[in-house]
Amino acid sequence: MPPKFDRKLNQHGVKGAYYGGEWVDLEDCAGTFQPDSSKCSGCPTRATCPRSQSRNAASTTNKDNLVYDVIIIGAGCIGTSIARELSRYALKTLLVESADDVSQGATKGNSGIVHAGYDDKPGSVRAKFCWPGNQMFPQLDRELRFGYQKNGSLVVATSSKELEVLEELMERGNINGVKNLRIIQKEELFQMEPALNPDCIAALYAPDAGNVIPYEFAIALAENAVDNGVELRIRREVTAIAKKEDGCFEVDLRHWEPQDYVDVRKKMGKSIDGTESKEISLLSLVMRLCVSFPASIALMEGLVRFGLLEPSSKDDTKMVMTIVAFISTALVLFLPGGGKRRRGTSVLKDIVAKCPPPVGSGDDGKVTLKDMFQGGSGSKTVQHGATVALESVKAKYVINCAGSYSDQIARMIGDDSFYIKPRLGDYILLNRNQGHLAHSTIFPCPDPVLGKGVLVQQTLWGNLILGPTARDMHNKETRDMSNESIQEYILSKCKQLCPYFDAKEAIHGFCGARSKSSRGDWIIEPSSKDANFIHVAGIDSPGLAGSPAISLYVVELMQKAGLKMPPNINFNPNRAPIITPKVGLRGLKMGPPGKNDSDGKDEATMAKNVICKCEKVTELEVVRALRRSLPIDSTQGIRKRTRAGMGHCQGDAENYDCECRVRAIISRENGVSPEEVGGRPWPATSTLSQRWVYKDDMQKEGLEKRMNNN
Repeated sequence: MPPKFDRKLNQHGVKGAYYGGEWVDLEDCAGTFQPDSSKCSGCPTRATCPRSQSRNAASTTNKDNLVYDVIIIGAGCIGTSIARELSRYALKTLLVESADDVSQGATKGNSGIVHAGYDDKPGSVRAKFCWPGNQMFPQLDRELRFGYQKNGSLVVATSSKELEVLEELMERGNINGVKNLRIIQKEELFQMEPALNPDCIAALYAPDAGNVIPYEFAIALAENAVDNGVELRIRREVTAIAKKEDGCFEVDLRHWEPQDYVDVRKKMGKSIDGTESKEISLLSLVMRLCVSFPASIALMEGLVRFGLLEPSSKDDTKMVMTIVAFISTALVLFLPGGGKRRRGTSVLKDIVAKCPPPVGSGDDGKVTLKDMFQGGSGSKTVQHGATVALESVKAKYVINCAGSYSDQIARMIGDDSFYIKPRLGDYILLNRNQGHLAHSTIFPCPDPVLGKGVLVQQTLWGNLILGPTARDMHNKETRDMSNESIQEYILSKCKQLCPYFDAKEAIHGFCGARSKSSRGDWIIEPSSKDANFIHVAGIDSPGLAGSPAISLYVVELMQKAGLKMPPNINFNPNRAPIITPKVGLRGLKMGPPGKNDSDGKDEATMAKNVICKCEKVTELEVVRALRRSLPIDSTQGIRKRTRAGMGHCQGDAENYDCECRVRAIISRENGVSPEEVGGRPWPATSTLSQRWVYKDDMQKEGLEKRMNNN
């Protein structure tokens, strides 16, 4: 019988929030974690984004006249961090992403650790950026409110030989400039972490290490970047890059959309790229000018004056102007840029009834290694993507942040100076009731060959995360590991750190592809083929920690390359959070669809209506995410921003059916049918045999058995 550990650790959003690395109680959140929304970028309520692009995206038909200053390829934590830094300047910047949302690559599939930097080889590029980046996170979180917990890290030793390794790590950290490192002995160690393996005798303690939810971090960066002028296009696969005679790069993009979406749009007689018809687009342009009746009259007078309307008499002129003005004023409610586009019912209960059930078995959504290079579960292949448009954009500078695909992007300009050696990292996520077992990020003493090894850590939201593996894809043995072998490796190794977790409390499994480079270090430099093409490639761990410092350095590289960077006088660094901290179910209402739903206008009703029971996500939080500056057209996008569907039941339709409820809200807010809203694919990168583990006794018993195997 395992001992009981009577301690309760803070969970982000429960009776408070993490802000700037520190815990803030609920009563102190106003003005800190929950700011005055009028002082934040993107806070005013507005219509949702167009399909697959930000509201401010330039017309794809205007390519001959538009030249961007910078195009950033890849919207993970590196690309979005650079985009946000460039938004401080008055530049035309375009961020393109091949997947169906930002943060769909390695950023989505990692531990979220903000490493301190003691493990990096002195003199390496990693060592140059990790500690400075770590120190930037508290202020970043005070501005962007993505949730940053400074929980510290421990590298534990179980023998005198491992104690020597701790000394070596501390010396390495001192050389790298890492502050506050110290080796703690067993008594203090177990006061900090009572659920550790009793064989632990000491640990290297790095109090400045922390953790975030990595995709929430990237989403916050991207939102703020777009709010400050950066354009975003998703589902854009870069197919070619050429240098033109005018000195600019021409970047060819393949715009894809899911085949199911395309089929539905064709059936409904709509455009397959998500835009309105040409006629509607022209009317939309008119309406953006004609936001009032007087403006409509003024426009019609101009059309008559310039001979574009030729009525036969003054009476006819007045009649034409009056009719057009009234029609255009009415149409504003139905066109982009005005009010919401309403098609069919807007009653959530009725929309939920039309939604297809969530997928939790089968292999149709299985992610391959190649898929992981271009967005994993959000990639073109997994989504059965169909090409809907070919675009071409021009820019003076290009920044290559394409992760595991960055070597392929480099080859498009003839640069073969590096290649990517992908390494997969698999994880198992346990329920929140296991999170109290580890407050710090706990590592074993590193192996001279295998490196840091697995870790045990409480996530920002209170779950316990176990892993990762380190499966080099050029090694057949690790590449072809079975799901059962992966689970056994993670569970048995993590048990050696923290023997008291319950493997039957597993709720999710996932994997990320780390883009290790052939050079063995990060590549942050102008291409040898063109000084205006900047590589930010091969950024594996601790890339998330280093990302803020990397973005500052890239700005320096751009300035040295000759880019003029006048300040953006309207830059606003502040962003409000999407989630609202709660105290249990206080002030909230649960029930079947239709019982507590709003009409999409009454925020007080939305704030009470629980959409996801496990994570206590409200309708208002879902709507708030949809009305921000990034395009969202799938339940996966909302899942990453609000945690709807990420709890114990993983969106089980037989429990509370939160995925269908979210799909219905997206349908209502975006003014589309529920068939046009994407869902969560299965199994994606999970090693679990089905999505709803909590109902599968055989799967739970298998996990427990593999945990106890040596």
